[in-house]
Amino acid sequence: MFSCGPFPSYTVLPKQNGRVAIVTGGTRGMGLETARHLASLGMHVIIAEFVYVDLTSLKSVRQFAHTFRSRGLSLHVLVNNAGTMLVPERQTEDGFEFHFCLNYLGHFLLTNLLLDILKKSGKHGQCSRIVNMSSATHYSGIMLMNDLNRRKCYSSHGAYAQSKLALVLFTYYLQEQMTAGGFPVTVNAVDPGMVDTALYDNLWSLAQAAKKPVAKILFRTPAEGAAVAIYAAAAAELEGVGSCYLYNGEKRRSADVSYDSELQAELWEKSCQLVGLK
Repeated sequence: MFSCGPFPSYTVLPKQNGRVAIVTGGTRGMGLETARHLASLGMHVIIAEFVYVDLTSLKSVRQFAHTFRSRGLSLHVLVNNAGTMLVPERQTEDGFEFHFCLNYLGHFLLTNLLLDILKKSGKHGQCSRIVNMSSATHYSGIMLMNDLNRRKCYSSHGAYAQSKLALVLFTYYLQEQMTAGGFPVTVNAVDPGMVDTALYDNLWSLAQAAKKPVAKILFRTPAEGAAVAIYAAAAAELEGVGSCYLYNGEKRRSADVSYDSELQAELWEKSCQLVGLK
């Protein structure tokens, strides 16, 4: 068993022998800590970068899903962790705004391409779990549905916040679908808090210098930030529980707009169009 902070000491996670997990962004930072601790619980963890995937490339996402499917493995946990933050205006090879594609759209496609395996691998009493790494920044997010790539007026903070809000909207809509279909899959969004990771590499140099003295005081370590994802992926008390926004192991209310069912559906349909899903 494994006790993971920053939760109370009584939060002990059960062994996960025989379960298979995919963690995107798993070679460093919170992704690496998530993968390491899930493996310590007995999971067979596939780190998405080791089986190569570039989440800014829809072709690469499809190739990764094809490669995974060809192995004939089950899939019980999908942690959509990979992300970027405060990137200067930049487009992916498919023409999408960088934050929107890496943080959200690539994960949207990956999840949908693996969803049938997640459905088959789960069972009632031991559901498959999808964990989406959001952020408190989503509270300031605005979905520009007519300009998701933010070409009219770009702000790196606005683009990042939009991508994290999109993940929460996606979480709630997908869980509604899973529940309506009676599928043993739960979907939750998590907020790791302020974590000292490579996400802050894109801060301008003066801000980087100012951050260093306070990082040890205000920022969590990657291991501490990863705890909420580990909790969502393995905690017994979350068995069968979905549509949650989790912070410090507790359910919190996400941004009011994230509960807008019409916006959830609109984003889902638009995302399907953008990635070529029917």
